[in-house]
Amino acid sequence: MDLITTATSTDEAARAASVAVLPVGSFEQHGAHLPLLTDTIVACAIAKEVAERYGLFLLPPVTISCSHEHAAWPGTVSISATTLAAVITDIASSLRESGIDRLAVINGHGGNYALANVVQEANVAGPRMTLFPARADWDDARVAAGLHSTAYQDMHAGELEVSLLLHVAPEVVRDGFQHADHLADDRRHLLTRGMSGYTTSGVIGLPSHAAAAKGKAVLDDLVRSFADHYGLLSSAKA
Repeated sequence: MDLITTATSTDEAARAASVAVLPVGSFEQHGAHLPLLTDTIVACAIAKEVAERYGLFLLPPVTISCSHEHAAWPGTVSISATTLAAVITDIASSLRESGIDRLAVINGHGGNYALANVVQEANVAGPRMTLFPARADWDDARVAAGLHSTAYQDMHAGELEVSLLLHVAPEVVRDGFQHADHLADDRRHLLTRGMSGYTTSGVIGLPSHAAAAKGKAVLDDLVRSFADHYGLLSSAKA
């Protein structure tokens, strides 16, 4: 699993990228069959593929973020939304000082709501930052890959995430996902009750339908759809 950059300063000087790409994951429970690092692995896999395809400056991941809704399970660690926003803002500021003023934030955790506000604020004077994948990008990738479940049904540790990890890091997927399906379609109080109000296993979704081929198709389609995001950033005036 080679998902973190090993580039040297000389490599990046030769690349001379105008856009950096930052994977943001989490460290939270994903049932008994996926590791705590799942969202970081997903974000890194997407970031690595888009960096290679579009010639971007690949940054190492932010591995701990806003996972407070998973606090009922051992191993979950979070930082505040304020801290996460400050980290992204500081990274963007440091990049500008080194001559790169455009950043693609690759988010692997749906609970990182603060990222949307950071990106909104960064773009007041014009496109300088993008948040990827957007919900529409995930939806398109699900269709392209022929996933059985919908995005709402398959919220956590389900068909999508297991498929992606079976493709990029099969060695970390543990047996048991084939029998771990759990649906909780009425989650209107999720922010109040947390995940433990809707699942005892930590799973909400249909992991039994996962397959490595689906994961590859999802990743391939996300790399394709990133072109629109890259186009907005690369066409912005310096």
